[in-house]
Formats: sequence, structure tokens, C-alpha cells
Amino acid sequence: MNLKDNIQSVAFFPLHLIIWLYTLLTFIPWYLITGARKKQAVARRVKARSMSGLAEGPYRSVDCFGSLATIDFPGKDTLDKLFELAVQRFGTADCLGTRELLSEENEVQPNGKIFKKLILGQYKWLSYQEVDVAAKHLGSGLAALGQKPRNTIAIFCETRAEWMISAQACFRHNFPLVTLYATLGEDAVAYGLNECGVTHLITSVELLETRLKNVLSGIRNLKHIIYVDPKRSSLRGYPEGLRIHSMHEVQELGAKPENLNAEAQRPSPSDLAVVMYTSGSTDKPKGVLMMHSNLIAGMAGQCARIPGLGPKDTYIGYLPLAHVLEMTAEISCVTYGCRIGYSSPQTLSDQSTKIKKGSKGDCSVLKPTLMAAVPEIMDRIYKNVMSKVQEMGYLRRTLFQLGYDYKLAQVKKGYDAPLCNLLLFKKVRALLGGNVRMMLSGGAPLSSATQRFMNVCFCCPVGQGYGLTETCGAGTITEVADYSTGRVGAPLVCCEIKLRDLADGSYTTKDQPNPRGEILIGGPNVTVGYYRSDGDINKDFFVDEDGQRWFCTGDVGEIHPDGCLQIVDRKKDLVKLQAGEYVSLGKVESALKSCSLIDNICVYANSDQNYVISFVVANKKKLMDLASDKGIQGSWEEICNHPAIETAVLTEIREVAKSKKLQRFEIPVKVRLSSEPWTPETGLVTDAYKLKRKELKNHYLHDIERMYGRK
Repeated sequence: MNLKDNIQSVAFFPLHLIIWLYTLLTFIPWYLITGARKKQAVARRVKARSMSGLAEGPYRSVDCFGSLATIDFPGKDTLDKLFELAVQRFGTADCLGTRELLSEENEVQPNGKIFKKLILGQYKWLSYQEVDVAAKHLGSGLAALGQKPRNTIAIFCETRAEWMISAQACFRHNFPLVTLYATLGEDAVAYGLNECGVTHLITSVELLETRLKNVLSGIRNLKHIIYVDPKRSSLRGYPEGLRIHSMHEVQELGAKPENLNAEAQRPSPSDLAVVMYTSGSTDKPKGVLMMHSNLIAGMAGQCARIPGLGPKDTYIGYLPLAHVLEMTAEISCVTYGCRIGYSSPQTLSDQSTKIKKGSKGDCSVLKPTLMAAVPEIMDRIYKNVMSKVQEMGYLRRTLFQLGYDYKLAQVKKGYDAPLCNLLLFKKVRALLGGNVRMMLSGGAPLSSATQRFMNVCFCCPVGQGYGLTETCGAGTITEVADYSTGRVGAPLVCCEIKLRDLADGSYTTKDQPNPRGEILIGGPNVTVGYYRSDGDINKDFFVDEDGQRWFCTGDVGEIHPDGCLQIVDRKKDLVKLQAGEYVSLGKVESALKSCSLIDNICVYANSDQNYVISFVVANKKKLMDLASDKGIQGSWEEICNHPAIETAVLTEIREVAKSKKLQRFEIPVKVRLSSEPWTPETGLVTDAYKLKRKELKNHYLHDIERMYGRK
């Protein structure tokens, strides 16, 4: 979408006069029709209270103060029962959709690189009944191939319909599902498969050929590989004794009467449902043990914060299904009768990297009403649109900014601005299909500027959530009516939260004006621990005197008077400098990400030094414009390594740091610009785009030594 063309269609007129008249004529009816007073009351209400009356808590939602929720639908206490209920209720309705691939082309870029471009058709849908049959046949086929109940089976696959079908097949037959990110390195994948001792693996041909083939000989117990691709593939060169099947072949095997009619061993609530390997910001990936009861409770809490969830909704699935946020979101959508259309970060919008110019991205075709996103993706959308605005002529830019500021003021009061929505933001909304009514952000803190931008330009609330794999993704979610920023909401009805003082005294529950400390989450959604039981790997889990499980998150939070939580730091991100000052790396990074020259940043500090340094993935367009203004020429890599450019970026960083009121010792004094983005494929960030500090440190070790004067 060209935002300039959108604004050009709006004639310039005395905007202040129009806005004044519009507000005068529509305020009262709009106030009444939209229930603004009710929304304001909901936003201002106390949402959670301390059970003990003490500042440290534990805090519970006022909506479930007497007891924590453990289930959403009476009697549906395992994941297979939830899906059965959905099939009964929504049988012939659309369930899972995949776009038809019409053709693909190789496009040569100016630098000689070749990009694969896709031309995609409409979505083809499987009904709930069709998904049910596919899952039944697959589960029976896996059992016929020797997969045993309560024995783990692994899925290492991209987000797609076959992933969810495989999961439902495993839940039905009580095969605990081991999930592995498609972007994990070969060694990490082999480690997870060996640790769980899986005999059966579900994957795709691409991942099998490019990521698994070299390590299969070292995976000790693996006997069967099932690839999900619809076409049969002649695969050669694999270890002797390893059998490779297509999903279609396994389903045909499962459809045979003698296999289909064999009685499946159904799970109980206390049975293991998923071993979810974290993408791991440090060390080796850890397999989190999730029982059916844990996931049922977590999803009950999450769904309570999504009003109106039901058959009228369309969810777009593109985040990794091996991530707890996406997996629980999709299972919840299926439970409530929503349809799920599958996508990928490379095909999401019309401008996505794999979409051929002039073709439609997935959002434009699917027109979803619900979507989840990690802050990194939202930040990119925000910077892209605002960059387009800055390129407009003065009149159009002024018009957009006035409209934006006006609506922002209305949103903060709990109102809306339908005229601005129609004239200024309609085509901005079209970037995501035009129908999104709610977005859920998770995985990392979302900046206030980006959240406000999504509220204003995409005309929908952004529910910012907080949870971990160890708590089945459940913790907190902001209420739809709460338009405050920087907070992640009150505890969900399935769990409670308390704060614990940090040993060094940097955060305590006696802090003013609000108590602060390490966040502990307790409730039925808290998992039983990690797959390994050796050593002290499970030290962050404990059971209190009442038998409730708790997880010590390592995140630092602040509880506001209305019971909402704000994430203020992370224990591992606190570094004490040589002079004794504490630097919060995450806080500094969050503040500096608003710099227009920065796409991503990692701040680094050593306790034996008195200053911090930074590594920056620069915004290519902005940095090239800066270089042009300074008369500096060269390749992109040469620009990033130019001393004058580094100095200019540091100057901009200092200005942004001052505007964000960072302390002098928090501001980086040196910078290293990266010409390559940090993606999960590079191994420098997780699949949720969290920084992997250990890997980043190793990657930039030479630069760290240089910037600290050790070489």
C-alpha cells in the first residue's frame, strides 16, 4: 500500500474547524451509542486485589477472587474433549484454511541475489468435520506404525494446517507432543529429539532436507519420519533402517478398518500433553512439561479476556506454532468455532518478501478479525507507516498528523473518531485486511508509541499480555477497555501473582509509589517443570503450603493501584557498573528503539567498566539517507562501518536517550552497526525476537574487546 496515494484522496480544508464542528455535532450521540461511559468505568475499575492485604500479594482478579479457574467448559478437562465439543457444535463450518499456490518465480535483485516470489490464490478450507476425520486417520495410522500412548512424538514443522491436524491426532491418542521451533539449529533439534527419546517425527520435506538430514544418524531412537507435504517425495540418502512416510500414506493406513476401529487410549487431565522446547535465550533449549490440565486452565484464563470470541471470527496463524502464544491461541480459536487461515511472516501483507509485486498478501485475502503479534513485528509496521508519512508533502503530512493527534486524544479518553477512521486510517487498516477487531501482543514488552499507533491507525484495541512457556502462556492480559500503555494487565482468572524482593535491594515491595519485585506466578496453569530432573534446572518451580505450584519468572514487575502489572526489568538484564550504578539493559533498549535510525538494538555492559556500549541493526533507508546528506558513498556494509556514520548514530542515540530521561551512565558511548538483520535464522534472537545475549556477545566479541580498549 502507498500511504501517499491514500492521503492524496483527501482534499485539504480547515481541519481545526471541521474537527470542532464534528465533535460538537456527534459527541453526545457517539458517547451514548458506543457506551463510552461504561468503557471508562471498566477501564478505571480495580481489576485485581491482594489476597493477603500486603503489598507483595498474592494478587487475584476480582472476577475470580474466591477460587482460580481451572476449566472453561464443564466436563471438558482434556484437549481432545475440547476438540470433540467443537466438532459437535460447528461441524460443517470452516475450520482450517490454506492458500492455493498458483505459481512461483525467481526474482533477481539489483545486488544479484535471487528472491523466490509467490503468486497465491484463494483460501481452501477444511471443515471441522473434515479436520476431525483427518486427525482420526492420522492418529490411527501413527498407532499402526508403533507409536505408543504416553510415549513422546515430535513435530518439527512450519506453522500450517497439518501442524494442528497432527496435534489433534496426538491429543486424541494420548501421544505427548514434543514441539521444536522450525528455526532451531541442527544441534538443538538433535538434542531435543534425543533427550525425549522420540521414535516418530512429523516434519516437512524442506526441513527434512535442509535441517535434519545431517543429524539424523545421531538421533538414537528415531524409527519413523512422517512428512506433511501433500505430494509424494522420493527421498534418498537417509540412514538405513529409518522409514520415511508421507502424511497421506499414514492417514490411508489409519483409515483401514482394523486400525481405525482399534480403541484409542484417551488422556486424563494429569497426563502429559506437550513437551514444549523453548527457543532459549541462553544455553540449551529446555523442554517444558505441560499437562492437559495446565493447558486447559491457561486457555480458560486467556479466553476470558477476549470478548465475543466465536464463529464470526477469523484468526490468521503465522507465528511459530511451537511457541506457546500461537499454540494456545489457535487451540482456543478452534474451541470457540473461529476459522484459522494460515500465513507466514514472508506472505503476511502485500509488501511481504515472498509476495510478487501486484499480488495480494494473506491479510488482504483472508481479512482476519483477530491476530497475535510479537512487538518486533508491530514495531516494523509502525516505523514503515510513519516513514511513509514523513515522505509526504507538507499539507498531507500536516493533515495526517492533526488527525492522528486528535484521535489519539479521543482514544485516551475512551472515545473514537469515526471521521478520521474513514478519511485517514481506512487504507492503513487495509494493511492487515481491514477487519481486525483485536490484536494480542506477547513475547516481549510493547512500546507505548507502537501500542498507541496500532490503537489509532488500525482502529482496534491491542491486548498486551504477559506469560511464559512455564505458565502455558497465561499470566496477564489487558482488558479491551483499558487503553493505558506500558502495562500488561491484571492476573488472569486462572492464576495469581505475587512479588518478591530482589536480594540486592534494587527492587522491593516497599518501593514507592508502587510495590516492585520479582514476579512469581501461581495456579493450575503452572507446569510441572522441565524434562530434565538432574541438577538444579527446576529450581525456579516450587509448591507452597497449600499445594499450589509457583514459577519464579526472573522478570521484575510493579503492581499499580488497580491491580495491573507493569514489567519494569529482568533480573538477568541488570548489570552493576564499576562505580556501583545499576544499568537495566532491557530498559535502555526499549527506550532507544524509538530512534528512527534503529531497527533493533542490544546494549552491553561489563561490571569492570564504567560505561555501556551498543550493537545496532540500522534502518537501511534512514541510514542511507543520512549517508547521502553527509556525502558518504559506498556499499551498505561500508556505510555501516564508516566512522562518521557511527558518530552520527551515537549523536541521535544521545538525543533520544535524553528525551526518554535516561541517566548519563545508561547512555551507550560506543556503537557497532550491523549490516545484517537479527532473525531467528541467524541464531541471535529467539522466535519471539527476544535477544539471545550470550550468542550476541559471542558474535560481537571482537567488537566488545575493541570498544572496551582491550585490543
